[in-house]
Amino acid sequence: MKTFVGIDLGSTTTKAVMLDEDGAVLGRGITNSRSNYHLAADIARDEAFVEARFTLLDRALAAAGETGDEAVAFRKRLLYQLRKVQQMAQLASLRARALEEAVGARLGHHGDLVARLEHIFDVIEADWKKPRLTGVKGSDFFRDQAASDFSRCAERVADRDLKFDVLMSVFDKVIIQVENARIDLTFEGNIRTALTRCLRGEAPERHARYEAAVLSVADTPIDVARAIGTGYGRQTLPFPKESIRSEILCHGLGAHVMFPGTATVLDIGGQDTKAIQVDGDGIVTSFQMNDRCAAGCGRYLGYIADEMNMGVHELGPLAMQSTRTVKINSTCTVFAGAELRDRLTMGQKREDILAGLHRAIILRAMALLARSGGIADEFTFTGGVANNEAAVRALRQLVKENYGSRTINISADSIYTGALGAALFAVRAGASEEHPS
Repeated sequence: MKTFVGIDLGSTTTKAVMLDEDGAVLGRGITNSRSNYHLAADIARDEAFVEARFTLLDRALAAAGETGDEAVAFRKRLLYQLRKVQQMAQLASLRARALEEAVGARLGHHGDLVARLEHIFDVIEADWKKPRLTGVKGSDFFRDQAASDFSRCAERVADRDLKFDVLMSVFDKVIIQVENARIDLTFEGNIRTALTRCLRGEAPERHARYEAAVLSVADTPIDVARAIGTGYGRQTLPFPKESIRSEILCHGLGAHVMFPGTATVLDIGGQDTKAIQVDGDGIVTSFQMNDRCAAGCGRYLGYIADEMNMGVHELGPLAMQSTRTVKINSTCTVFAGAELRDRLTMGQKREDILAGLHRAIILRAMALLARSGGIADEFTFTGGVANNEAAVRALRQLVKENYGSRTINISADSIYTGALGAALFAVRAGASEEHPS
């Protein structure tokens, strides 16, 4: 099967999108960006392969006549079990490395450091093995979810003899090792374990059909005909120069394909913010980009999360609980921590401070949009911050205050917009190679 892949190597996350020959999305993948950019690109692509296999599974089940609610439920169970197998493999690696670090660094003068680490991981493992409650969403990233749960457990077990900072220092050191280790998270490497768990209790006939469909998909060859790279770290991708595209062009094209009426695009990434104007064909006509400072970008939110001992995915929901928005004077990452601590010392609520921080981020983006030509109808918001509900709320308010009524497009897959644009460029490049005229 011939496919085309786009990889968006961002400063905080790396995304991959896989398309078939008709330009239809087969799969998407995402991971935290690492110092080892090649590995991040590989893992994001592997994740796209996993999702592509599930797209093929849908087709295989339909061909076998399994299109009812039972087949849909089976697919959901299979995906859940596959993710669980992957997640627990990463957690086991994290535990092993943390205990090795505790012993190897000779931190035994704290007495029961190893025992407390064992307790923390026992609690996390038991919690992760439980079925997730409906409506309760964790982070999509192993690092963020692990950091959030580890810090909570560490706060409970820390005391005067064994401080919280000592426990977190072990975590901070080994999480990088786990991320840079090539743990097998592929569909082919884990699907049989997940399948065994899913088929328990199934009727024999359906059991046989499901198993045959899954194993046939696992054995189906998927060939990448062309790959295009883009993003903040695109120059580090193992692609030739002709396979690299500007992230401005990719976000413009990706937003146009997702929402054909798009005229203005705002992308807030980890390290930069882009305001882009496009024509009716998705061609960029003008843009403004803030790439000299991480203020007002995803990295800024990450810094705030670290200051508050929270996961980045927890900031938006907490800010949504705000009853009043605290005015934030600075969005400079260097001074943000000091202002945050001052506000907390003054007795202001965390949720109100976070609401102010989100509004300050969007205010910076609004200035960039104004310099690019303003906000035309339709307006598409892309990037990882587009998945933050507090940022979206602030954006809607400020757009209405400054430009009146505008159609604002936000997709659940907005973080993949740049990778989608890159994949579309790959399809076009493949077509031009086959038909040069």
